[in-house]
Amino acid sequence: VQLVESGGGSVQAGGSLSLSCAASDYTYSSNYIAWFRQAPGKEREGVAHVYTTDGDTYHADSVNGRFTISQGNAENTVYLQMNNLQPEDTAVYYCAASDLRASIHSASTWSYWGQGTQVTVS
Repeated sequence: VQLVESGGGSVQAGGSLSLSCAASDYTYSSNYIAWFRQAPGKEREGVAHVYTTDGDTYHADSVNGRFTISQGNAENTVYLQMNNLQPEDTAVYYCAASDLRASIHSASTWSYWGQGTQVTVS
């Protein structure tokens, strides 16, 4: 299964971007889908996840109130709406998925990863 991210780009501080993630195998169904990010020289950081069964979401404190993860109408499509972006949000953003219970506080609990999309805030 491949996860494909799109929607990255460059934006000025205070601006917005929307990222999307879709599984290349449309028969694949995961229970958890998440967004992580990794800035140069820093560890990969969990941003948010959604439990696809009931739509329950969780956002990291660093983005709570500014970023929103949501499920799309198509199965296994997930979005990350990012508002009021700041320079410290600059990173490569990755989509991740897991069939089993997973946490954005531990990247090792996620089985599938996308290639990432760059977000740059100036």
